Amino acid sequence: MSGVSAEARPVLAEVVEELAGYERRAGSEGEHRAAEWIARRLRASGCEADVEEADFHAGYAGLMRGLSLAGSAAGIATLAARGLRPPAAAVAALAGAAIIDDIANGPRLARRLIQRIEPTWNVVGTAGDPDAPRTLVLLAHHDAAPTGLIFHDRVQSWVGDRFPGLIERTNTAVPLWWGPLASHGLIAAGALTQRRWLAALGLTGTVLSVAAFHDIARSPVVPGANDNLSGVAVLVALAERLRSVPLQGLRVLLVSCGAEEVIQGGIRSFARRYFPQLPADSTWFLNLETVGSPQLILLEGEGPVVMEDYHDGGFRDLVVRCAEQAGASLKRGFRARSSTDAVIPSRAGYPTATLASVNRHKALANYHLMSDTPENLDYGTVAAALDVAEAVARSLATGR
Repeated sequence: MSGVSAEARPVLAEVVEELAGYERRAGSEGEHRAAEWIARRLRASGCEADVEEADFHAGYAGLMRGLSLAGSAAGIATLAARGLRPPAAAVAALAGAAIIDDIANGPRLARRLIQRIEPTWNVVGTAGDPDAPRTLVLLAHHDAAPTGLIFHDRVQSWVGDRFPGLIERTNTAVPLWWGPLASHGLIAAGALTQRRWLAALGLTGTVLSVAAFHDIARSPVVPGANDNLSGVAVLVALAERLRSVPLQGLRVLLVSCGAEEVIQGGIRSFARRYFPQLPADSTWFLNLETVGSPQLILLEGEGPVVMEDYHDGGFRDLVVRCAEQAGASLKRGFRARSSTDAVIPSRAGYPTATLASVNRHKALANYHLMSDTPENLDYGTVAAALDVAEAVARSLATGR
């Protein structure tokens, strides 16, 4: 996608280039600095904006490494002694269940028991008609992820180049989390059935998981231009547009959460604080998540373990109609195997949609790689996401 309006490009580039220079690991001083900068920039665009302290339980790489270590110990015990197999099966099953609970945004019992609570910072800006009974919440996040070898895109690029038909037929991402989960299941099954080869296969998988999560935990944080300064830039640019051409009948909350990259950190604090004030029948959530790859897409749902479509398909239909009216190229029918902040409002019963983007191999461009820099961002797609977000806001404001 090419072409960026003369009005939008300077604002989008300003936000991305400024914040990409901050090291924004979840809960870090750099993340805090970024939140303060975003709030100041929103206020300069005519919004009321505050930085609100939130909290999250630290993770995720360290926690997953520990759970995978527990699974590995269970695999070794299964292979070492027959008498250890029943407790080994229990340990492997519990570790696998804890991983599912955490990545699927369940009660997160292991994280709450093991991991410490740390501060993070959400930015909440108000634009549009502050007294309107209807609210659109635009979500983004300003923290950035650590990289790691597991995120290298060579495999998907190789498959895409050699089997383009396979990529063309698939709109659901590869379920990377299924490997660690299957490994724990194999160990438990091997222990219960006394099939050592199953336990050995599962042990191989958990050892690889330990290595992968250790690599993530020790790796540097990426600049995060696409993931997700592209979404933050849309928030600021939309604030500028709503100042230039105000709208009545809709309050717009411009929300940038912290600690998203540790699997939904700051959004949980936002939910505790704001959901009681936001009626589900008059509030919509549009999530802006990594919108700087060449092709803008609409996510229909997400699920690291079990796929969940977002609440209220009618809102997703509205987003598509608004994209058509705005002249933006938006492809729908995609589903993510990673999790985003959108899952929290969707489960709470709010109409929810997510704008994201993909490259020609249907992957997020430079995802969790050190190459996720401003110069590798497709500003045409970011501008298209801005056009869609504005069109959705103006449609909701008029009730059409």
